[in-house]
Amino acid sequence: MQYHSYGLRRLLVLLVLLICCGTLGGVAWNIYNLPRRATEVFGSASPALGQLDVYRYAAKLFLNKDRLLMAANPQGDKISFEVQLGESIASLSYRLEQAGVINDGDAFRDYLIYSGLDYRVQAGRYELDPSMNSLEIAQRLLDSTPSEVEFNILPGWRAEEIAASLPTSGLGFSPQSFVAMVYSPQGLPLPEELLDAPSLEGFLFPAVYRLPRDISLEQFLAVLTGEFVKEVTPDMRERYARHGLSLQEAVTLASIVQREAVIAEEQPLIASVFLNRLAVGMRLESDPTVQYALGYNLTQKTWWTNPLALSDLQVDSPYNTYRYPGLPPGAICNPGYSALYAVAYPASTTYYYFRSRCDHSGYHEFAETYEEHLSNACP
Repeated sequence: MQYHSYGLRRLLVLLVLLICCGTLGGVAWNIYNLPRRATEVFGSASPALGQLDVYRYAAKLFLNKDRLLMAANPQGDKISFEVQLGESIASLSYRLEQAGVINDGDAFRDYLIYSGLDYRVQAGRYELDPSMNSLEIAQRLLDSTPSEVEFNILPGWRAEEIAASLPTSGLGFSPQSFVAMVYSPQGLPLPEELLDAPSLEGFLFPAVYRLPRDISLEQFLAVLTGEFVKEVTPDMRERYARHGLSLQEAVTLASIVQREAVIAEEQPLIASVFLNRLAVGMRLESDPTVQYALGYNLTQKTWWTNPLALSDLQVDSPYNTYRYPGLPPGAICNPGYSALYAVAYPASTTYYYFRSRCDHSGYHEFAETYEEHLSNACP
């Protein structure tokens, strides 16, 4: 009996020893293979790391594996995030965690160091998606090309001048396709008021826009015309109707006012002159309409020939308001809000004429009669 008990004890001790050795062996095996396993999950380690650091960071990454590979907020909206020039990786990781873009700032920092991305993150503004995991966010920070672009349309630009800004804007469509679609907008997803417009000239509202870099041309035009519809209020449209103007006619007149006025505060006065002329059947005789009709001036390298020659005033075009009465068939540029407002709320005057002051200030002299107008001429 004693012999059997002794043999059993020896067997149990042997089994415990074997189990311990197996466990230690398994642990040793896992540690030995840690860099290889980390490479499979997190990619290659930075060549700048020593062997001990590779083991150390690989172990830390595996301890936080779930937090690194899971998105911070799968249903979250994209956020705008700026990486500051010269910002430390520790600061960046902390701010990303605070912004809700990643789960764990410390684990994210460890991953950047392990992978060598800590020296490749680019300063700049990003659109970051919290539905991406930390590894994907890290890759996103290597390209500072913004996902949004800023595009500025100045009041008084015609479609071709807007097109000239496209090549350096970061938007993906050509100036030629833009101009073609402006002048043939049929079938575009436009606001209801513009579905029958023969051209979008005049309805591309001047403003500074922040746009997705990958926006399509159709979407781009929908944004610009949508802003026009938002800014030109029902009250302004009702005022246009009081002056006997359709929306298209009001925009056409506003485009002329925009190009005539150098000083914005004079726009209501200039609008009143043209409305007074329309009311009595006088020709508008506006130089900018002739400039529009002439098109691009190769010598001056501008769409707005200045000064005009007397022969220019004879150009045979329906846009030439020296030759043809009433409003031209469409807008000559894209007027800003102040010009559109000036046509809705013009000054109450009896003026029929205006000309530039002789002091080159940009202001005009206004007159009721042609004789008075002639007397305002510069010596």
